[in-house]
Amino acid sequence: MAGARLGFGRLVRADLRQNRGGFVGVAVAVFVASALVTGLGVLVESGVRGGLAPVRYTAAPVIVGASQQVEVPEDLPVPLHERAPLPQDAAAQVAAVPGVDHVVADVTVPLVDAGGRVVEAHPWGAVALAGTALQEGAEPAGADEVVVTAGRAEGLGARIVLAHGGTPEEYRVVGVVEATAGAERAPQVYLSSARIAELDPRGGAAQTLGVFPAPGADAAETAESIRRAVPGLAVQTGAGRGDIEFLDSGAARSTLVTIGSAFVGTCVLVALFIVSGTLSLSVQSRRRDFALLRAVGASPKQVHALVSREVMSIAIVAGLLGIVPGYLLSGVLQRAFVSGGVIPGDFALAVGPAPAVGALLLVLGAAWAAARIAARRPAGLDPIEALRESSSGPTRIGPARFVSGGILALAGLAVSAVPLFARGVAAAGASAAAALMLIVALALLGPWLVALVMRAAAPFLGRLSAAGFLASANGVASSRRLAGAILPIALGVGLGLVQIGAPSIVAHESAAQADAGVTAALRVSAPAGLSSGAVAGLGEIPGVATVAPIALSGAIIGYKEFDGTPKNAEPVLQGVDPAAVERTMDLQVRAGALTGLDGAGTVAVSSDAAQTWGVGVGDAIEGWFGDGTPLHATVVAVYERGLGFGDLTMDGAAVRAHTTSALDAFALVAVDAGQAEQVQAAAVAQGLHAAPGGGQKAAGADAQSQQGWVNLVALIVILGYIAIAVINTLVMATGERSREFALLQLIGSSRRQVRAMMRTEAVMVAVISTAFGVIVAIPPLIGMSIGISGRLVPELPVLAVLGLVGTMGALALATLWVATLGAMRTRPIEEIGSRQ
Repeated sequence: MAGARLGFGRLVRADLRQNRGGFVGVAVAVFVASALVTGLGVLVESGVRGGLAPVRYTAAPVIVGASQQVEVPEDLPVPLHERAPLPQDAAAQVAAVPGVDHVVADVTVPLVDAGGRVVEAHPWGAVALAGTALQEGAEPAGADEVVVTAGRAEGLGARIVLAHGGTPEEYRVVGVVEATAGAERAPQVYLSSARIAELDPRGGAAQTLGVFPAPGADAAETAESIRRAVPGLAVQTGAGRGDIEFLDSGAARSTLVTIGSAFVGTCVLVALFIVSGTLSLSVQSRRRDFALLRAVGASPKQVHALVSREVMSIAIVAGLLGIVPGYLLSGVLQRAFVSGGVIPGDFALAVGPAPAVGALLLVLGAAWAAARIAARRPAGLDPIEALRESSSGPTRIGPARFVSGGILALAGLAVSAVPLFARGVAAAGASAAAALMLIVALALLGPWLVALVMRAAAPFLGRLSAAGFLASANGVASSRRLAGAILPIALGVGLGLVQIGAPSIVAHESAAQADAGVTAALRVSAPAGLSSGAVAGLGEIPGVATVAPIALSGAIIGYKEFDGTPKNAEPVLQGVDPAAVERTMDLQVRAGALTGLDGAGTVAVSSDAAQTWGVGVGDAIEGWFGDGTPLHATVVAVYERGLGFGDLTMDGAAVRAHTTSALDAFALVAVDAGQAEQVQAAAVAQGLHAAPGGGQKAAGADAQSQQGWVNLVALIVILGYIAIAVINTLVMATGERSREFALLQLIGSSRRQVRAMMRTEAVMVAVISTAFGVIVAIPPLIGMSIGISGRLVPELPVLAVLGLVGTMGALALATLWVATLGAMRTRPIEEIGSRQ
């Protein structure tokens, strides 16, 4: 037929020239999606290939340490947050490997100087790992001798005070070594090996090994020989040595992979919604063209092919243009995560071509799917029906879309109600999933809901003014187009409220539990932790009734979901003194007793964790301590305040044995009546920090803060994209109405009346979209609140909520105003004559 001889290529180019405005909107949406996914892809790749460059270990070609991750069933390896111990004979085994000349052991002991800064102390022999030499003086030999790095204010012969675990000691500077080339995180000092063994709770046992290959031996080959001869150890060369030097490198890798992957999935889903909505508006504006194509014999397959080729032609160009800004965006995201303490500031990103290729494939896939969705209606209509809709527009959504939206809405409400039957973080996670279901349901049912609302509001608006009558009439007649303007704003409001509300609910309940659960008068701490000696010293202060040292760490617990799927949790692990805990804190024990804690074989769990893991008093749990040591314990108690004090509680001695420093995080001090001020002053006089016991941070508060920061960055990124989409959609939807504006003016309406009508419509869009967004967010937020705190009304940050709603509403008002002025630039008679 003639259409076939014309060829799709010429037809596509003609459509692109004729409908530039609509395709510009699609191009902008794809461009931003490509930039976002590329930037997030760089984060994922950095979690695999990036890392921390070595600073102190630059002189040793090969660095050996214990593996800093555990292999878990059917999941990615989990990084450890404590330094895993090396086997006792690791140094001898490594030294015996062919190609190894000699091995240097290193130990890090945290000290604190007079200014409150944490100082890292190492045995003198470890200076060889940094490749530095004495500038002046001698190596340390006595217990009170120290060597400092160049640049410190103290010179030879100076006396400095360094505290370990809150106990200060005076040292004499006997030597000065060259400073390392890289930027050090903390000042370094060197003590004698005997002194390090005295300070280190593990007697100076090697934490890492620096390996110097024999002359002529290749470092990479030597490293491979070590891996074969001593399996199970982490052996690194080159830049990978920083992974062993810095404990937070593995955690940063895992965090970037997790954050990047989650963001990519969300952005692709949002991109699918936005590109689909933008393209739907573009297709609606060309419904006459498609009606004529169907009338002259074009098949549904040909209409699908035409739309797909048009979209892919635009998407390929826009996707390629978004790649370079995406790489720049990755640096912005990195700095944002560093500011929130999510990753260390010296973590280097890995930049390669993989993120660009992956982003292009994902975005083009989303664009193709959006094209198929948008072309479905014009391709599936009967030619006569298509001609009818070309003038009036589609009147209703299809039955499949209506049923799908209804099912998702009901499913979202049902999942939001899970916390009514099962409390805890798992139930809160179900509520978060419900938010996504409800948002998708809103996208499917949006045109029908908008039409419903407009028909209900039409009588009221019609009585307000002529502008209200015109706005309501347009809303009823063009509900599908109005829905295209409303849904992106509703998506932003709903998603934003959930993203803001979830961490706020958790943080508020965590703080409330931590505050209510501490019954001790004072909380005493030191910058690097408290030693047993410092804790004993607190007990000797007159007026002290009880001292309860608290150790903090983490654990990895394996459990099975209700369907038998293996899962892993990473709860906060709290160590307490079983004999003193009940006199200093109230965990609201519901079953068993904390006095039953004895060694590493017993544990108390929070009620939330007990429900999620399916355990109770007398049951066993299995997993790993924070340093990777296997954990096998029997539950002896179940308590309520898990958010405030961690989901696991054990004997403090058992927890300290599996931490890097083997020090307590703080101590809770109960005092005799009227002695709080005197005891606090005495503790401060000992060089410790003492504060009232109430109002302490919840266990895991730093992790919650980091997660809140991640959510905030995600929200800003996604809302930025949605804001662009809102502007895009409103400009397209309003620009399509230029002929309508011209006709209104030709039949007697003034420009002022037309602008008044659009102001009324803008207010309608802002109000309806805000209402839809709030309605979508209410069930999940109530579910989260019930699941976390047991309260029906969620704790939300009022200013943040008002700022979000106000910003999205103001964006709609401003965009519609500017778009209306742009659509009315042409004289009415010229606009009417320019279209057929």
